[in-house]
Amino acid sequence: MTDTLTPSTSPSTPAALVYTVPQERKIVTAIPGPRSKELQQRRLAVVSGGVASALPVYIAKANGAILVDVDGNQFIDLGAGIGVTTIGHTETSVVAAAVEQTQDFIHTLFTITPYEEYVRVCELLAEHTPGSWPKKSVLINSGAEAVENGVKIARKHTGRRAVAVLDHAYHGRTVLTMAMNYKAMPYATGYGPLASDVYHAPSSYPYHDGLSGADAAARTIAYLEKVVGPTDLACLVVEPIQGEGGFMVPAEGYFNALQTWCTANGVVMIADEIQSGMARTGKYYASEHFGWTPDLVLTAKGIAGGMPLAAVTGRAEIMDSSQPGGLGGTFGGNPVSCAAAIAVFESIERGDLLAEGVRIENTLRAGLGSLKEKYDIIGEIRGRGAMIAIELVQPGTGDTEKAPNAAAVSSIAAYAAQHGVLLLTAGTYGNVLRFLPSLAVSDALLNDALSVIDDAIAAL
Repeated sequence: MTDTLTPSTSPSTPAALVYTVPQERKIVTAIPGPRSKELQQRRLAVVSGGVASALPVYIAKANGAILVDVDGNQFIDLGAGIGVTTIGHTETSVVAAAVEQTQDFIHTLFTITPYEEYVRVCELLAEHTPGSWPKKSVLINSGAEAVENGVKIARKHTGRRAVAVLDHAYHGRTVLTMAMNYKAMPYATGYGPLASDVYHAPSSYPYHDGLSGADAAARTIAYLEKVVGPTDLACLVVEPIQGEGGFMVPAEGYFNALQTWCTANGVVMIADEIQSGMARTGKYYASEHFGWTPDLVLTAKGIAGGMPLAAVTGRAEIMDSSQPGGLGGTFGGNPVSCAAAIAVFESIERGDLLAEGVRIENTLRAGLGSLKEKYDIIGEIRGRGAMIAIELVQPGTGDTEKAPNAAAVSSIAAYAAQHGVLLLTAGTYGNVLRFLPSLAVSDALLNDALSVIDDAIAAL
């Protein structure tokens, strides 16, 4: 049941990592345990019911790829806070950088009295985001705020109003971004009226549509030309690998065809790399897998190791379209978050963490491939790096109608939680299990988690 290897002694994880929590799965109480149940009752009295939790266990400590709850149970974390703690929970250098910065100063507001940490993060973003042209950034607080600012900048640059997104997209819970999401429930239901001038174009979903990249792009472009009109379109916002939608990877050539059309028509093409960026997929940014260089790139989640930080980065001439004072915010680019982000970039380089993403993909694909041969409810395995998913279908439909099997996903996730594995669900139809482990997770932990999933499927 337990994995007793630590990354400092295992050849399958970065040798520089040292953990303060044993990297093993261990369940010592019922799930949730008594202390978590007590906290849940306190929560119900004071926390809005609109804030949901996938698993009502309350965390006391986290390190590497392990979550420890208040009852002493240890979970293999295959969610990483939905892709946030990419380099591992409480990574030593990130913690040290944040603590050191708090001892210098915690806040001044960059738009009042600036500081080097903000500038350095922007330099690192210019270096590591796709594109060889001059790039500039603005730092903000969250992924949804990055999307809002990306749209705002594109509208300012083009002088146009309309925003296009793709089917199955997820971009946030703010007033604008909930209108950009594909699913209404739970993100937009009852919160209208929604923002106007947002259009949803068909996407590339090879497992279901069977289209080549060129054909899928032609379908998307036809929609944009007929329904929106390129002269009114400010930007096309896309996730290189769709997150909440179910980790859909588009057909080869899809994004490049869209970028060519956008460039020819003066439309800003924006890569929402909030979940897929920052070494998550074996590249710094998932756009690189497709040979695609977007005009703007949105970064959040994994950039600061768990500290709140996000960014819009892109072509200097687009980023400079805003007038002075038009961008920014009180906490955007907070110095403590910036110090943590600098440490994250350094950790990625020092630990060769891009290679760790490749290792994790190989391990997951091998293990999930074996499960797919064993169970016909696994319709497809897809993704890149440490961003892998399986789509579950009704038995016997994997090669035909591919009917969604949301019930199996819910059952597997619940079983896994009871046995010390935290899994995330996803998909427009709720029939996708997504694997978003930190890059610190060992092969032994991954294989242990896969054995639990095997048992969960067998128990259906």
